[in-house]
Amino acid sequence: MTGLILTLNAGSSSIKFSVYDGDARLFRGQVERIGPNGRLTVKDDQDFEHPVTAPDLSDHGSAVQAILTNILPLLDGRKISAVGHRVVHGGMRFDAPAVLADETIAYLETLTPFAPLHQPHNLAGIYAARAAFGDVPQIACFDTAFHRHHPFVNDTFAIPREYYDQGVRRYGFHGLSYDYITSEIAKQSPTLAQGRVVIAHLGNGASMCAVRGGRSIASTMGFSALDGLPMGTRCGQIDAGVVLYLMQQENMTADQISDMLYKNSGLLGMSGVSNDMRTLERSDQIGAKQAIDYFIFRIQRELGAMAAVLNGIDALIFCGGIGENSTLIRERVCSGMEWMGIELDHTRNAENTPRISAELSRVTVMTIPTNEEVVIARAVRNLA
Repeated sequence: MTGLILTLNAGSSSIKFSVYDGDARLFRGQVERIGPNGRLTVKDDQDFEHPVTAPDLSDHGSAVQAILTNILPLLDGRKISAVGHRVVHGGMRFDAPAVLADETIAYLETLTPFAPLHQPHNLAGIYAARAAFGDVPQIACFDTAFHRHHPFVNDTFAIPREYYDQGVRRYGFHGLSYDYITSEIAKQSPTLAQGRVVIAHLGNGASMCAVRGGRSIASTMGFSALDGLPMGTRCGQIDAGVVLYLMQQENMTADQISDMLYKNSGLLGMSGVSNDMRTLERSDQIGAKQAIDYFIFRIQRELGAMAAVLNGIDALIFCGGIGENSTLIRERVCSGMEWMGIELDHTRNAENTPRISAELSRVTVMTIPTNEEVVIARAVRNLA
């Protein structure tokens, strides 16, 4: 297709968007705090922020309409030919992007119990875009799709098999990010792309993925986006017995437990200071130090597990807001991992160069900025 593509990433109180011409991003922005205090920003590819008019940002539908009202005059008469959506959960059915026909959307609705804090908002963005664009093709790109061909042992839990058959299994997430990073590795080093790679997507949401020959073998995330590494406000790995204790001894409801594990745990809950790694790194509070220590410990522990799954490791790739920007976190993750063949070049790390491993390091260590939106745009171009 030759027209422009709009990508939408709808969250609970925000919508991020970009306009692409091929792989070139023309505009980007977001609606923050959807509701009475909502705010819309629109920037071009030179990072110039355009003035906006956004009289109504009360819900997802009005937010999408406000986006269109402000970006369409900037397109010099060119039309949006297709819309791509980030959808967190594609269930067992989707291992690739899909056209959003009525039947597809109905299936995605059934997955809401699997991702109750994400799926409804993704669907709200889809409904709003369909209302705004009519017959313009709409494409869904799934965070779970990249992981849909895991070996059985990396896909299951040791509970009665009937639940696995019902869909209670390890799905993994951040798939759009991993898709982009593997495509970049293939461009930069085709030989390395065929090897054993561990990608660490470290941000407010954090996970790691073991990749062999460009395909996901294992993920630290499981049935939900709670599992694995501690995150900004999410707990990461937790003994199921803790949840039972909270229910039986603390008389907490499912909603209260969900709110705690998703919104008040992780770096925020441990530190009592912030969910922002930049703030924690600057803090002299003991809670901030301990939260960082635990974050590093879990990354190193999962790195060892991923290496075991892959029977060795050829490359470690950092991405995400923390992975791309925190020299301290990268340094501490790599410290003590020389037994695995990881040797960091501290000057390169401090300068944020793409390759940050030492020349004689047996494992290549790189920082690659991720770009989930361009993955969506490419999928739309291929399907629309």
